[in-house]
Amino acid sequence: MNVQRVEAGYLPGLASADVQWQTLPFEQDGRRVDVAVPVLTAPQMQVLAQRVQQASARHLKTMTVSEIIDVIDRAIARLLDPNDPYRQQADALLPIISGYDAQMVRLGLTGFFKTFRAPQLHRFVAEDFANPKVLDGFQPAPKGGAVRAHGPQLLVHSWAGNVPALALWSLICGLLVKAGNIGKLPSAEPLFAGWFARLLAEVHPPLADCLAVVWWRGAGDEDAAALYAQADTVVAYGGNDALHAIQQRLPVTTRFLAHGHKLGFGVVSAAALDAQKAPALARRAAWDVMRYDQQGCYSPQVFYVQRGGPVSPRDFAGYLAGELNNLQRRFPRRALDLAESAAVAKWRQAIEWQLPADGANTLIGAPDAAWSVSYTDAAAPLAPTALQRSIVVAGIDTLDDVAPLVAAHSRYLQTAGVAASPEELYRLADQLGAAGVTRISAIGAMSVPEAGWHHDGRFNLLDLVRMTEIEQSAEAAADPYASYEP
Repeated sequence: MNVQRVEAGYLPGLASADVQWQTLPFEQDGRRVDVAVPVLTAPQMQVLAQRVQQASARHLKTMTVSEIIDVIDRAIARLLDPNDPYRQQADALLPIISGYDAQMVRLGLTGFFKTFRAPQLHRFVAEDFANPKVLDGFQPAPKGGAVRAHGPQLLVHSWAGNVPALALWSLICGLLVKAGNIGKLPSAEPLFAGWFARLLAEVHPPLADCLAVVWWRGAGDEDAAALYAQADTVVAYGGNDALHAIQQRLPVTTRFLAHGHKLGFGVVSAAALDAQKAPALARRAAWDVMRYDQQGCYSPQVFYVQRGGPVSPRDFAGYLAGELNNLQRRFPRRALDLAESAAVAKWRQAIEWQLPADGANTLIGAPDAAWSVSYTDAAAPLAPTALQRSIVVAGIDTLDDVAPLVAAHSRYLQTAGVAASPEELYRLADQLGAAGVTRISAIGAMSVPEAGWHHDGRFNLLDLVRMTEIEQSAEAAADPYASYEP
């Protein structure tokens, strides 16, 4: 077997020989990659944190936001270049690490990277700050006086690895607010964050010590506690149990921004279900199901399809099944482990036991197929599927039926994909927003959020900063002391 060893992480100021390393093995299609991840002691964590904070104070915090965006844009341009060594490494190794189809990973990375080009990043900053210059210095406040935004001295990220390169999102947010950044690698995808840190250091060498990428197993021990103790802010992604374990380790004064499990769903109006529109819509819906096998927090679990159109909800389920079958030929589902296979089988079995004799409900897809479509003629409450390209299509009478069906999971709602007329869209958006939905997209775009989207309904950048205000009274009180005053 061809075995390749790759060193992960990014540790400015620490020599590899002074660090312990743990090997994480990954294998796919006869290729094996052994990823060596760094295991730091608590004193090493403290030294690294101090180095990152000092370097960011000297370099990153003295740059303007536009200069930082230019550096990121140059790094992203290299990642979008198929001939760049970093991109070639990502295309070659991330399919092995993640288990996803290589073509799916390549297309997914390209679409993801495109959201971090300079025009998108300028819009991203403008989404959170009416005047982005507040990140560079004091700016006039509408109420009088002046205001400035300060990013953390040290921002610590704990990343999830269910989707390749997911770390890029919060790391770029940290750079835009001029924070010193240290990220904890996910064991499921421990490569990309370290590559991006090295790439930034190549593109703009003064940033070389302004960020670091480390690893520990699970919630960590004294090593993790030593890093968390120095952080102003912690951003974490993952399951609710993991997030709770992280929160327990944090000082009470540390700002904690958690992103846990979420549920997504789609809504299809009868207006979108004629013989021409329905097949194309089913094709786009299948892409949302197929991308990374529903591992993203924005992936759909259920499509609510309205009756009354020329194409029935049951026929739409058939179209969706056909498109998932076609996509399986182009982008084969990754190999499932025993627990994942058992979960899919259990989900299918539970549905089969409940199928009525009248044939109103049905389960499309053979037991050994790499996808499953469950159709129910009843208005089904939102519930998670087994993922891995398993999806429910539920018939509804009116679009007003949807909000009550999803409201029970208000704390877990995030993305709703909608295919409806403009009038229906805005009425439905009001109802879904009140139920807890934070993002409404087109079907087909559920798994590719726009730059600047409000992740889980929050501000990506504003939540990271603290504001310093010079009140109007201070300005007025300073005038008599000016050298030009008599």
